[in-house]
Amino acid sequence: MHSVLSTILKRLGLGLITLLVVSAIIFSAMAMLPGDFGEAVLGQAATEDTVAAFRRELGLDRHPVLRYFDWVGSVMQGDLGTSFSGRAASGVDRSREVTDLIGPRLKNTLFLAGVTAVIAVPLALILGLTAALFRNSFYDRAVNAATLTTIATPEFFVAYILILLLASLWPVFPSLANVDADTGLGERLFRVALPSMTLTLVIVAHMMRMTRAAIINLLASPYIQMARLKGASQSEVILKHALPNAWAPIATVIAFNLAYLVVGVVVVEVVFVYPGIGQLMVDAVTTRDIPVVQACALIFAATYILLNLIADVIGIVTNPRLLHPR
Repeated sequence: MHSVLSTILKRLGLGLITLLVVSAIIFSAMAMLPGDFGEAVLGQAATEDTVAAFRRELGLDRHPVLRYFDWVGSVMQGDLGTSFSGRAASGVDRSREVTDLIGPRLKNTLFLAGVTAVIAVPLALILGLTAALFRNSFYDRAVNAATLTTIATPEFFVAYILILLLASLWPVFPSLANVDADTGLGERLFRVALPSMTLTLVIVAHMMRMTRAAIINLLASPYIQMARLKGASQSEVILKHALPNAWAPIATVIAFNLAYLVVGVVVVEVVFVYPGIGQLMVDAVTTRDIPVVQACALIFAATYILLNLIADVIGIVTNPRLLHPR
């Protein structure tokens, strides 16, 4: 088997094992939460028999190990369970499937992440390349100062500053990103402008600085010196010689930040009341809806692992030592 394919298969296997371990951690964390869901829903006036019957209906009276394997088996079949929301002591079941709850919210989160990525990734690459091209210039120092400022500023603070400037003092964009299934593409883009700006300011700094550092590190390589001796211009040296060999670290940091766009949007979605999966998870934690919390956390973990696997594969494929083994 070729070394590249073998390495990729090993990474995929490690990713699956990691996801299994993370699923066990998620389930254990939910099982160890203090309090009882049945008592929280039925109230303190409920009798022990009523609470026991309610727990039996939800399957919470079974051993946690059995419930974990049942949950993992259902997830492998595409069944994330049934939401606890809507269940009542009266016996009326108004609960919904977790997939029905998560589906529209996940689409909204992916839409926000996609819009942000389309803006942030090219912007970060351009800023990183130009900062490396004009190293130690006023432009380089200004870009570094701006990116360090955004890195040091919490997301919610950036969000509130943008709301103050662009939604309150100068009402250009709406402060609430409330969208639904009937919202058109143009209106949806208009309403997610401020959340997208917030995420862009947060992640573009990391990608820009990694791009700049990777390019500058490669500029001291012998083959770069040879290209310069052959008369190549600074832009040709960076674009044709340095950039192709810098894709591995750049792809890694881009994957990390794209994973953050899906995993770390919880704060931004809460601030702008955006109906994404992060907001759904916060609401589920508030109502102690365990199946929804577990499903959201598992989706976050799977997204993070998948994007990091893609970054590993890109790093492996672009590594000449693996592509051309001796």
